[in-house]
Parts: sequence; C-alpha cells; structure tokens
Amino acid sequence: MLSVMAEDQWGDPSGIRQYFFFVKENVSVYWKDLAFHLGFKQADIDNIEGRNRDDKSRCMDLLEEWLRVKGEKATMEALMDALTDSELQSTVDGLKRQIHHEDMGLQKEDVFQRSVKEYYEFKLTSFKPLIWNDYFTLTLSDIFTELELLHKGNGSAAMKGIQRKKLTSLDDLFNPVITGRSVAPRCILIEGEAGGGKTTFINKQCLEAVSQRTELGKRHDIIVLIRLREVREGETIEEIVWDQCVPETKEGVDVQYIRRILQKNESRVLFLLDGYDELRPEARAHRQAIPKLLSGKIYLKSTVVITSRPAAGVQQHTQPDCHVHIMGFSPEHVKKYVQRYFCITGNLEQGEGLVAMLNKSQVVPDLIHTPIFLALVCLLWEEDPEMVSQGTVTGLYNNFMTCLFKKYCKREGVDIPTGGLPKGLADLLLQLGKLALKALLRNETLLDLAEVEREDVNWEQLVKLGVVSLEVSASKLHPRKQLNFSHKTMQEFLAGQYTAHALLSQDIKELLQLTSISKVLEHGNLLQFTCGCDSGAAQAVWTDLCNLSSKDFSQLHADDFSKETHIPVKAEVEKLVENYKRFVLLCLDILNERKEAEVLQFFSRALPVIILRSFSNMKESVALKYYLTNIHLSQPPKRMILGMCYVEITDILQTLTFPVQGLPLDLELCHLTFESPFQTTYLVSILKNVPGLRALDLSHTQLTPSSLQPLVQQFIHMSLLEELDLGYNPELGDAGMEVLQVGLSSVPHLAVLRLGTSKRLMAEGLSHHKGRLRVGITAVGMSSLAPNMRNLVGLRELNISGNNVGDNGLKSLTSILHIFTQMQVIILRKTGISAKGMHTLAPKLYKLTRLIKVDISYNYNIGDNGVECLAKILPNLTAIKVLELCYTGISDSGILALVKALPYLVELEILSVCHNSIKESAIVSLVQTLCQCGKSTTTSPHYNTILKQLYFGQNSGVTGAVLERVAQSMSALSSLTSLDMSGDKYSPTHLYDTAAKTVAQTVLRLPALERLELRNVSMDPAGFQAMVQAAEGCPTLKMLIYDENLVPEGADITSRCLSLNRI
Repeated sequence: MLSVMAEDQWGDPSGIRQYFFFVKENVSVYWKDLAFHLGFKQADIDNIEGRNRDDKSRCMDLLEEWLRVKGEKATMEALMDALTDSELQSTVDGLKRQIHHEDMGLQKEDVFQRSVKEYYEFKLTSFKPLIWNDYFTLTLSDIFTELELLHKGNGSAAMKGIQRKKLTSLDDLFNPVITGRSVAPRCILIEGEAGGGKTTFINKQCLEAVSQRTELGKRHDIIVLIRLREVREGETIEEIVWDQCVPETKEGVDVQYIRRILQKNESRVLFLLDGYDELRPEARAHRQAIPKLLSGKIYLKSTVVITSRPAAGVQQHTQPDCHVHIMGFSPEHVKKYVQRYFCITGNLEQGEGLVAMLNKSQVVPDLIHTPIFLALVCLLWEEDPEMVSQGTVTGLYNNFMTCLFKKYCKREGVDIPTGGLPKGLADLLLQLGKLALKALLRNETLLDLAEVEREDVNWEQLVKLGVVSLEVSASKLHPRKQLNFSHKTMQEFLAGQYTAHALLSQDIKELLQLTSISKVLEHGNLLQFTCGCDSGAAQAVWTDLCNLSSKDFSQLHADDFSKETHIPVKAEVEKLVENYKRFVLLCLDILNERKEAEVLQFFSRALPVIILRSFSNMKESVALKYYLTNIHLSQPPKRMILGMCYVEITDILQTLTFPVQGLPLDLELCHLTFESPFQTTYLVSILKNVPGLRALDLSHTQLTPSSLQPLVQQFIHMSLLEELDLGYNPELGDAGMEVLQVGLSSVPHLAVLRLGTSKRLMAEGLSHHKGRLRVGITAVGMSSLAPNMRNLVGLRELNISGNNVGDNGLKSLTSILHIFTQMQVIILRKTGISAKGMHTLAPKLYKLTRLIKVDISYNYNIGDNGVECLAKILPNLTAIKVLELCYTGISDSGILALVKALPYLVELEILSVCHNSIKESAIVSLVQTLCQCGKSTTTSPHYNTILKQLYFGQNSGVTGAVLERVAQSMSALSSLTSLDMSGDKYSPTHLYDTAAKTVAQTVLRLPALERLELRNVSMDPAGFQAMVQAAEGCPTLKMLIYDENLVPEGADITSRCLSLNRI
C-alpha cells in the first residue's frame, strides 16, 4: 500500500497512525477505558491526563505512546480488540468501513500504476534507429549516458564559479557526499544541447523508475512522463497527465480521479518533464500549470526532473536543487555500441577499424554521442570508410544523404544513378528543408502532417528514404500525425541547405530573423550548415554576424574577460561575457565549415577579442589553428586569451611558424606542471613567435627556482608583458625571488604582478592546504625583490597574499611604494603584518589616490591600532571601492575610527569586517553610517545606491537584538547584492520570532539581494518559516545560507534558495 510505504519511514511499520485521528474523534471521553485495555497502568494514565488539556488530546497522546512502546506489535487487530473490550463497537465498525473504502481505493491506485507501467514499457522499451535494418534493434538499457553535476559553491562571492563532478547515474544525486545536500532534491534540471540525447535519457529514467531499478523509482510510486511540447495553455497538471500518461482504453480513470491520486500520494509522485525548450510560450506564463509545478505552488512535496536545452528559461520559475549536464556516450560506450552493430552485420574487423578511426578523427567524435548518429556513422563506414573521413560536418551530412539514397534504391530495386542525387529528390529535400526551417524558427522539431500535405510534399518518399519517420502525437486531447526527423541536427542540415539556396534571392534578415546574438546562438547548427553549403551564403551569414556582434557586444571591453575581478560585475555584463564566449566557439565552428580567405576577414571583424578557456569540440581546435596559420590574411584581434590544457596550448602555438606582430596574447597556464627547466625552456621556444605576449599566468604550476630561470632569461623577448602571475607556487620561495628580480628590468610595461593567491584559492586553501598557499616569500625575499621593482612605474596591481613577509618585509616594500602612482589594487592578505607594519604602510598609501582595493585581511595582529592608522588616511583615498578587513583582530575602537572615515568613501562597493571582535553598538553604528553614506536624492531619507556587498558576520556583537535593529534601517542599501549577518561561531545567537520577522521584511525590501548568510543564528519555527517565505518572495535572492544543525525540528526546508551548511 502507498500509505503504508510512506509511513514506514517514520517508525510506523504497520501504517496504523493514519487511523489515530478517526479513533480520537470517536473515543474522546472514553479514552481511559481504551488505555486500560491497551495495557497502560494507572500511573501512566494519570501522566497522560496531566500533560494534556482535553480528552481528545489525551486520546491522541495515548495512541502515540502506545505506538512508541509497542512498535511492530501496535497492529490494527490489537487496537480493534481493545476497542471491543472497551465496549466501543461503533468505533470498531467505523474503522472497518474506512479500511474497506481505502482498500478499494488502493486497489484502484494499483490498477492505475500497473496500467501506466505497462503503457511505458510498451511505448519506450525498444526502437529501431535504422528503418532498413530490422535486425538492429536497440533497447533503452543499451543507452549509456555520461552525466556531469554542475555545482555553484555557497562560499564567498569570489568562490561562486561552476564546479563540475562526474556522475555514474542520477542515483548519485541522493548521496549527500556527492551533492553536499542533506535532503533529497525536489527539482533536478538536466540540460544538454539540441540532439544531445535528452529525450532518450528521460525515457530510460522513466522505464527504470516504473520498474523500481533506480533510486528515483524506489522513492516514488507514481511516475508520470510529460512531453512539454504537447502541453497547451490553460491545461491543468491533472489534465496533462490524463492526456499523455493514461492508455486510451483505460476506463474509470478521469481527471478528477487522477487529481485525488496525485494529491493523496503527493510525496510519492515523480514528474518527468521532457523538453522545456519546446514548451509553447503561452504555456510558460507564471499562472500556467508547468511553471506552477516548477515553482512549488502545486505538488510541492513531489519530485520534478526536467530536461531542457541550456538557457531556455527554467530558472525563471525555480532554482533547481541539482543541475546536471548530459554529456552523451563516453568512448567506452561508443566502442561497445560499434562492436554490437558490426557483430549483427557479421564484420567485426570493420568495427575495429571504425573504433581506431574515431580515436584519431577531428570531426566525427563530436557527432557520435547519441545512438542515432553513431548508427549512421556505422552505416557510412560499412558503405565506404572514405565517406566518414570528412573535414566538415556539412560534408559528413551530405554523405549521409547519399548513403540513405543508395540504401533506398537497393530496397526499392531501383538502379543507383551516377552524379549525385537526382534533381527530383534534391528538389524534394529543398521542400522539406523549407518546412524544417519554418519549424526551427517556431522552436519546433516536428512537422504537422497536415501542413506538409498542404505544401504538396511527397512525404511518403521521404519516410521511405529514412530522413523522417511518421508518428502520432502523445496527446489524446490534441491527436495529430506528424513527421519526426531522425535527429535534430538532420532538421538543421536540411534547413541549412534550403537557406543557402534561398539566400540567392532573399535577404538573410527576412529569411532567418536573426535579431540578436541570442538568436544566433539558438540557431548555431543551422548557420554552420548554411555556410558549409555555399560560399555566397557563408558571406551573407558572416556579414550579419559582424553587424550583430558590433551591436550586441558594444558595451564589452577586453578587461571584462579577466579571470580576477576586484569589484562586483554587473549581471548584464556577466551575461554578455558568457554569450560572447559561446559566440567565439560558434564562430570557430562556422569557420571550420568553410575555410576561405574572405571568411577570415569576417571572422576577425566579428571577434575583436578571441577568448578560449576550453574547446567544446575538436573542430574548434582545427579552426583556430587554421586562423593562426593564416592570421597574416586578416586583422589580428585586440586581444587573444588562451587558457586550455598544455597539450592544446602547445599544439596551437606551434602553428605560428613566423613572428606575429601586433597579436596581444594572454596565456593562462595555471594548474599545469612546470617543475623542471626543460618544460619552461620548451614553453619559451614556442612563444618566440608571439612578441606581443601581454599576460602570462603560471599560478599553481609547481614552479621551482630552476624551472623559473629559463622563463626569466627570456623576459628580454617579452618586453610588452603587462601581467605576470606566479602565485600558489610554494617551492619558489626567496630563491625564486632572486631569480625573478633579475628579469624585471626587461618588462618595463608590467602593470600586474601576482605573487600571492586569488581570494578563491585563499578561501579553499585555508581549510584544505594547511598554509601551502604562498609563493614562500619571507622578509629576505622581499628585501631582494623590492629594489628591483623600481622600474615598474606603471604597476597597477600587486598581490603578495599568503606570504609571511611580516613587518620587516613590508618595510622593504613601502620604501618603493611611492613610485607606483598608478596603483589601484594592493593585496596584503595573510602576510603576517601587525599594527607596527600598518604604521609604516599607511603614510605610503596616503599618496596612492588611485587605489580602488585595499585588502589587509587575515593579519590577526593588526588590531584596533593598525586599523586606526588606516582610517586616518582613508579620507584621501576617495576612489576606494573594496575594503577587506576580516580577521584583523579589530574591536569597537577600530570600527568607530573606520566609521568616521566612511562618509568620504563615496565609491565603496564592498566592505568586509567579519570574523573580528566587534560588539553590538559598534555594529549598529557601522550599518547606520553606511545607510547614510549614499548620495542624497531630492527626497529624504538618504539611500546608499553604491554599496553592493556587506560582511559583518561572525562577530560577538551579532545578537538577535542587533540584527533586528540594523534590519530596520538596512532597506536604504538599495543596491546590496550580498550580505553576511552570521552570528559568532563560538556563541551562536538566537533570533526570536519578532526579530526574525523584522529581518525577513528587510529581505523583501532589498531589491537587488542575491545572497544572504545567516550562519550561527538559531530561530524558532515561526521565525524560520517567515525567513524562508521572505527568501522565496524575493525574486533576486539565489542563496540563503543557514546551518543545518540549527534548523527547527519539522521545518520545511524545500525552498529553492535555501542552502544548508553542514557542520
């Protein structure tokens, strides 16, 4: 029984607790008689009576106590016997009637579940990917898909990058060790590119769940698979389930019946939603069924798994608990699949040859991650191995069409003509391509047969050819016949062929409706095929791409692509940068389809900055090498940023066989290995043709003094170098600084010198690397390095964090600090300086009026005296945007000195004073001053529209009363995106309901808030619920961080933005 299975998890093995309410309502004043016959002693009866206010409460307490004591012996039979002995026969009869009705209902539920299971097994178990081969049948159990869990860290803002973790299956999402979650996910988002196998994967999950072979299946009794493309505006979830999930012949199962079953078993229902990107726009509105399901407004306790193409908009309705990327077949799976195919055809040697070729090919491996296209590659190889060895995707698809035609001729007993496809068939494919294009622009993958017939297209021949298949829609409410392409990319190929043909007489804007870069990215495959089909079409496409790029990316600057940012980046800029990175990869894919001198000119115009930190496929590497080999034929980019693995980097740079003047290159080689001089010598040798090297990142590369030496010796050939990062190389030490200082005179343009760690690595390293974050510089190393930095008059950023230079090392640095009048960023985090060092440093900083960031955090001995020195000179540093003072040992006097300086810091965007010893009144003064620091408007009160991040948590003065008080004024911080109000780690504070509700109201009044940290703060159930509800009601809030062990017992923790920290 469903109810019994659910109760079993809560110490109720017989499922009897569900009947306690009925017994309590009917027994009432006779509860003592029942207690006696259940075996309770008088003392126990008196105890129950004394701790409850009325007889109904006493009866319920009695039943719960009986269940607790008796356990498995607390059966329905025992309860009925006790009721009978108590002469409560009417209650016994009522129980029997209720059990009978429920048994009938459960039998009906079982019928519903069995029918759905049989329906899925019949529909989904197997399929034939090749219509001409009846022997090659696949079952879903043959389909293997690699998955990747995408996780955004819940640490500091500097650590919010995407982390990736391989998954063996979705079962891993229920493992707290893997996900870091203490509760099972409610919403799982599975993303993949078009044609990436999402539908096949969700079908497999459905089939395995109804058979209870997976964790999803074991946790749920009712499985519903919904094709979102079939959902219409105004339909309810129950109507959708009846429409798509119930066999048409099943009697007695209507919408009302489905509603009762789903609501009764809400926590045991699994919704599998396939293809959010195909959901009609009108069905995506907030009051429609699917958005309400995603947001938890209905069936909150149910589990939802939804598939979608990236950036389709799922997150506008919910923040998924788990975000999974579908990778497709792994190389091992490809090998097994190929072996099976050629085992059936009886030619295993051919299969071995194909596997060997796939390991070397630069194009084909990108296409074989889904079953249908791996089958087509096998088909081509079987026909003629030369047909697979194409340099472009368009050429490969042309061969697919030729092969399909040959198979068709053999089946139909027709002679195979020479000279390619007959004109009649080519015209038919153009007709199909026109319909395919129209469907693509409507975001549809299926062609309505009625529309095809209206266009007088011979669809029967297309079905026989194997390009499309005829199927009936999954919907009973909207039944229709439709043509389905063998794969999404087949639709895009045919649409591309038609587009290339139509561009001979039509304007590209009218034909493709490419109004923005977002539209370009949406139709990337279509554009690749269009360019691959015709040179003239390629030039038309590139012209449009250049125009759209200059329009949509006009706000971006080269510095927006920097990995190390010091001030908050606007959300719109972040989105533009991500779109630009995707656009670069797409342009490389398109270039690979047609490598011509004219195209290179367009490529350079479309991409003023080329940024590549990874390749999504091998074609992009091929295209980039072609571009670099012929870079003299076009205008070099304003900047090229390369950050791939060592093999890719060296492979690409080796294509530069002559010095390329005017190519400003940023080379990011972090996390590689350069522990021997041989490795850096080789690196230098391949950089000889890049005299314009602008930035070199060798952080975290295991550099040693001896391996650094060949690089420094070549600084003379890197005179344009502006940025050098040697951070997180603990073996360098003072000896490494001796090596480095020799070469600094050769790089007079150096503006950024990083010898420390990034904020992200520091935060990770404090707990994981036990102090091995530094380069290993001491006062000795700084005394030899500092004098040789005098020629770096343009230095804008200096980072020596994590190095124990101490006050003496700082003294060496401050002796030359006045030279760096262009200095904007100085990071001295965890360098062992004290108040004495601050007395030396502060007067030097006074003159550096361009400073936008000062970070002296994690220097525990600075104390109030040191911060007071800094506070005195802050009024002269009015450009400061970031001030990091956490873990500096300051208390009230230091903060009050800082408070006096705050009105002068009119550009301050980030302030961190967390993890100190600040008391209540000083915290209140700090926050109230910040709220008044903004530029006044024509009406009062004042609003601070500048401050974006504020961290004052983990101080002893963070009490419930303080939080309530500062919350009342904090709504003036209208631009605040990140806020840490955590209590002290060693003495957590309690937030009473009134205070919690005040803080919750403040959350709703902060229109830009994205992240709120409330660790070491306990709350009562009502206050916690108010806080979570406010977080849910704040449209911008992405993360509310709270300690798992402080969550009130029984509280709802299913909120989309609640992130529980495990102690």
